[in-house]
Amino acid sequence: MQSPPSPALIRARWFNGQSSRGRDVLLTLEPGRQGPALRVHVLDQAHAASRRFEHTEVEWPPVWSQHRAPAVVTVALFDAGSLEIDSPQAWQDALAQAGERPSLTQRMQTHWPAFLGVLLVAAIGVVAFYRYGTPWAAAQITRQVPLSWELSLTERALAQLDQGYLKPSKLSAERQAELRRQFDALLGRLGPELKRYPSYTPRFSLAFRSGMGANAFALPGGTVVMTDALVETAAKNGLSDDALIGVLAHEIGHVVHRHTTRLVVEQGVLNMGLGLALGDVSSLLSLGSTLLTGLAYRRQHETEADCFAVALMQRAQRPTGPMADLLLGIAAAREGQRKDQPAKKAERGSFSEWLSSHPDTRQRAEQLKAGQASGCKT
Repeated sequence: MQSPPSPALIRARWFNGQSSRGRDVLLTLEPGRQGPALRVHVLDQAHAASRRFEHTEVEWPPVWSQHRAPAVVTVALFDAGSLEIDSPQAWQDALAQAGERPSLTQRMQTHWPAFLGVLLVAAIGVVAFYRYGTPWAAAQITRQVPLSWELSLTERALAQLDQGYLKPSKLSAERQAELRRQFDALLGRLGPELKRYPSYTPRFSLAFRSGMGANAFALPGGTVVMTDALVETAAKNGLSDDALIGVLAHEIGHVVHRHTTRLVVEQGVLNMGLGLALGDVSSLLSLGSTLLTGLAYRRQHETEADCFAVALMQRAQRPTGPMADLLLGIAAAREGQRKDQPAKKAERGSFSEWLSSHPDTRQRAEQLKAGQASGCKT
């Protein structure tokens, strides 16, 4: 059986803090339980003395690549001073012989394949966290958000909108009552299989406002707002109330899936994940991630709401084609307004379309006409 090779002897100078002159020593590296141990052999005494430093008693210098070896290796011994070694390669070879294995961080610093491998794994992890981890975590956290918080938030938000952007509806009381009747009938077709959170019981209500373009939006807790302009646009295009009810089904989907609350939670989870992965994230990076990821999540929410609307309208035995025609009518009106605008405003319009949660209105309308929606889970 072949015996293990003897530890290599490395020449060095020991500055022990008691004298400004370095003492000539020989070093050997020996295997230890926690890692290599360092033995120092003093040469300038009548009887050479030696001292062993355990792995934890040495501040081990980082491993370097072959092309970036330092001229002198300095090894700190804490209270016992420091060592200077003129042969870096001999030191590194002795470390390997003593069983030292570079850490992952050191391998990343000295070997490009290791660095690229870790970078690839990290990138896959970030993408997986963004694509799957964040929505899943947000869905679980949203379950714990109380309805009272959503209702309070909606009350404050609607009050601010009424003070700044919205105005009282000019629709007749009879027209509002008729649309509310159909809204309540649609809610009556809402079965347990369509609920994302079975124990969630929002307080649905339909409100009408003017002062804003053709639109409808859902607030947390169950309030759905429809603008007069949306009702008027449907009438101008000769569409039945099925068009408006289809839009309301879409907004009910936002409420049932708690999309507004989830969006707040998703962004918080994502920012926390970025902070853990990247450390102190700059404000610019944080703003960019908030904008782009918020846009991606909103598009996902819009897809879920479309799928919900198709399913609910089918249960109510109402067509989704009129809803598609209404969306196309709104898109055509906006396109006409954009053509009449100056070039700079048109550029801003194109940018806002890119930021839209549903830039593919025509494809979306075609699918709704067929009673379908893209991305639905079957």
